[in-house]
Amino acid sequence: MRSPETFDAYYVETRTRLLHEAYALTGDAPAARAAVRDAFVVAWHHWRKVGQLDDRDAYVRPLALGRARRRHTARIWHRDKRLDPEARSTLDALSKLTARQRELLVLNGLSALTLSDMARAVGLPRLDAERELQTASAQFSLHRDAPTTEIPRLLHGLAEPLAEIRWPRATVIRRAGAARRRTHTAIGAAVATAALVASGSLVATGSGAEATSLSEEKAEAGVTVHAPEPEASGEPLISEDALFSTEQMARFGSGLDWSETATTDNLGGDGLLAPCQRERFADPAGVTALARTWEASTTRTVTEKVGTGENRKNRRREVTSEAADAVQVVEMSAGAQEAAQGFETASLWFAGCIDPRTQLLSTSTVKRVGDQARSFRLRSWGKVPTTITVGVARTGNLVVTNVVRSRGRAVSEKATSTGLAAAVNGLCGTEGAGACAGRARSNTTPPLSIGTEPGLLSVVDLPPVATVRGPWVGTDPEKPRVNFAATRCDRTTFLGNGIVKPRTRTFVFPETPNASRVGVTQTVGSMTQAKARTFVEQVRTRIRQCGQANLGTSVTQLANSSTKASDMSVWALTFELSDEESFSFLMAIVRDGTAVSQLGFTPVRNMTMTRPDFVALSERVMERLGPLASG
Repeated sequence: MRSPETFDAYYVETRTRLLHEAYALTGDAPAARAAVRDAFVVAWHHWRKVGQLDDRDAYVRPLALGRARRRHTARIWHRDKRLDPEARSTLDALSKLTARQRELLVLNGLSALTLSDMARAVGLPRLDAERELQTASAQFSLHRDAPTTEIPRLLHGLAEPLAEIRWPRATVIRRAGAARRRTHTAIGAAVATAALVASGSLVATGSGAEATSLSEEKAEAGVTVHAPEPEASGEPLISEDALFSTEQMARFGSGLDWSETATTDNLGGDGLLAPCQRERFADPAGVTALARTWEASTTRTVTEKVGTGENRKNRRREVTSEAADAVQVVEMSAGAQEAAQGFETASLWFAGCIDPRTQLLSTSTVKRVGDQARSFRLRSWGKVPTTITVGVARTGNLVVTNVVRSRGRAVSEKATSTGLAAAVNGLCGTEGAGACAGRARSNTTPPLSIGTEPGLLSVVDLPPVATVRGPWVGTDPEKPRVNFAATRCDRTTFLGNGIVKPRTRTFVFPETPNASRVGVTQTVGSMTQAKARTFVEQVRTRIRQCGQANLGTSVTQLANSSTKASDMSVWALTFELSDEESFSFLMAIVRDGTAVSQLGFTPVRNMTMTRPDFVALSERVMERLGPLASG
């Protein structure tokens, strides 16, 4: 049954939001308004079915956005004299993205869709959509000259030019939809397109098409979150007793006072309980979930002088400060296969963490814990530096994730793996559980592939640089016509000479003033193993000779290793331009079998990374080269 009241409320509640999305997608307000209007006409035509959907937007949104694209005139905002400079700059930056990147960025910033839903909307696998969204955010940030954290605000700012848009009444939309339905019934599918045009004309000029503003029609919006149905027995599928107690949290830091802050099914709020988490659940179609969060503090005694003169004395007082926080999440999937996919999804949240200024330090496989287990160590180098230790494990249909964020001493690798074993054993024997845990053993492994081109670094690999603001942002990989990773000593090129799959990429800090010259460049290529070894030796020879032959060039070797399978050399170079001026450069050449990479970092004044961090980054290059070498 078609309910006019339900449709009218949905129309008034939703039209402005869809208009906002369509306008951000096209920059064409008239086309966006017409597209949204026509989408609702089609929706009323099919309201018997659409009205029964749990997610009506999933039907209406593609109609609106698709029509908006087909109707709009390119860069129409340049002719809109009323548009303020900020909105114009935002639309200009959006126009420089590909159509798919722009839609992902708009949906991510303006809709409530999950990443999986956005992937389906643009027709990409989830991981590909995730990579495209990261690229879109980085490119928009560069073109807009704004930090990535400002993207939601800038997109929401595009609502202002739409404030005066006036809409047909809901009754007019329904009449047009009814006319469309009658036309389709009478004439048939052969003239469906003509009927749609006619219905659009009726909306615009038909009898009673009196325009109204939003203030004249209002419907209260609401979101209903449906919890899993309770079991017939009344017992929850995951018992709270299966989660860590406050006493068990002591393993994650001696001398810390842990207190539980919440135990929840994680259906409220935004659902993001842990750093790097991207969606509410790793398995959006899961059966149920349970989460518990904690905070830890330290208390120390400080002595201070009080009073003056003869009355001056020492006074002791206790100072309590927050030292850590933690979360444990258990998800139950419908089966082991779904749980295995959830395990991989959760792992990729941390392996490819997209939180700004967060670096992946290490990845480990944990043996003898459930059916699958991994651990990760990351560091966040924001205003308050923290270390993030993560354990993810699957046992049967259950996936458990432990995350501890420490502001002082980091959680040890042993505590991470034994804590993960304890979490799995807390679930052992419960419904849906599989293998239990024995004596956990952790082995360091190369980082997981996160969708970047083979051999290339990602933002999550990069260490901090002193005195900069904002996150690293990477350019799109391209053919290395100029190799900015090379120095004036070696002048290495990755073009010709039997080199295949050459690519280069540069990472910069667009949010930091006067940092345009600060950056990391990586260039990669593949060749025969014999040529690769010769290639590396040639670079080593040129660097050595340059330091010997040029009095104004200082060369310091920071690391050097060589085997039949691999090579790595790292240098710090200083080039004197005059008695008063010089510039520094950090450079590495790395080989893994047939794959070779050159890495260069240019500091500016006090904006530099430490030498140990650069050596560690060179080692990460070695780990990332594996797929290129095997390809």
